Amino acid sequence: MFGTIRKWANHYFQDEEAVLLVALIVGFMVVVAALGQVLVPFFASVVVAYLLQGVIGSLEKRKVPYWIAFSTCYVLFLGVLTVLIFLVLPLVWNQLTHLFNALPNMFHKGQAILLQFPVDHPDLLSAQQLHDWVELGKSEVGAFGQKLLSFSFTLLPNVVSILVYLVLVPVLVFFLLKDKVYLVGWLAARLPKRRPLLNSIWAEMDQQLSNYVRGKVIEIVITGAASFVLFVSLDLNYAALLALLVGLSVVVPYIGVAIVTVPVALIGYFQWGATDLFAYLMIGHLILQIPDGYVLVPLLFSEAVNLHPVGIILAVLVFGSFWGFWGVFFAIPLATFVKAIMTSWPRAIKQVHQEGVT
Repeated sequence: MFGTIRKWANHYFQDEEAVLLVALIVGFMVVVAALGQVLVPFFASVVVAYLLQGVIGSLEKRKVPYWIAFSTCYVLFLGVLTVLIFLVLPLVWNQLTHLFNALPNMFHKGQAILLQFPVDHPDLLSAQQLHDWVELGKSEVGAFGQKLLSFSFTLLPNVVSILVYLVLVPVLVFFLLKDKVYLVGWLAARLPKRRPLLNSIWAEMDQQLSNYVRGKVIEIVITGAASFVLFVSLDLNYAALLALLVGLSVVVPYIGVAIVTVPVALIGYFQWGATDLFAYLMIGHLILQIPDGYVLVPLLFSEAVNLHPVGIILAVLVFGSFWGFWGVFFAIPLATFVKAIMTSWPRAIKQVHQEGVT
């Protein structure tokens, strides 16, 4: 057995570049595990800079000088950030506060509906079963209230951290874009001059990663904006909050849409009951998912690697458990990275063998 393992290791790790690749992956995972919370502003800044760099590159292809393209994109970024801070976030926070205050009334209304169910359908649900469910629901609501109270006591440090991030991220984005050539050159100088494996993996990842990150942000904005228009047109309560949830739900493929449909349906039912407006809401919400799945996704992610749905779900579960929201957001690129390694590594080993023979 040990001979087989040794033979496998000698086959795949005979080149120093393969050892370097494994060391880089392990080192990155250790840094994220140890300093993940501290480095959140940096990771967010890298994502934003990567998005803006794509726009800057497009402008440069149209013969726009770099400093004009850089200044335009950075000012646009600051404008979007200002709108989010002073318009979107206060609106969402206000609706979230109202929703928390309305939860007890929603619970009592739901309890009344449930109590009526065994009267109308005694063959489907007994009064004792319903009583057990209601008691369980009361205990869960009480536990949720305690968690919410403890969360409110820890909210102030989080608010301070968010304020710090709002200052750090624009500064980091500025320097990442301004000194991109210097930073990339500094990193390249620390790597071996001959690195066919790393170059192959990066060449396969660069286009796919940029396509995914930029496409996912566009998908979030379009889906959230369309949902907001639908909810406002129907005068649905908490329209901004629900639209934000619908937009963010596209981050989790297949699962996110199903999960976010539950709060949309519950709030619509508690507001209108089983009426025509509730039917319009659910039909409109489901219709909005059709362009997302059959138009936006093929259009925005046309160059993304064709991963099997099982692989995508596994990637979301695994990387999400490691790194939370960022793990979920980058689950598909990370799965693509793993696939690129599995494709490029044997190819590089074969090339080393051929060079050794010649």
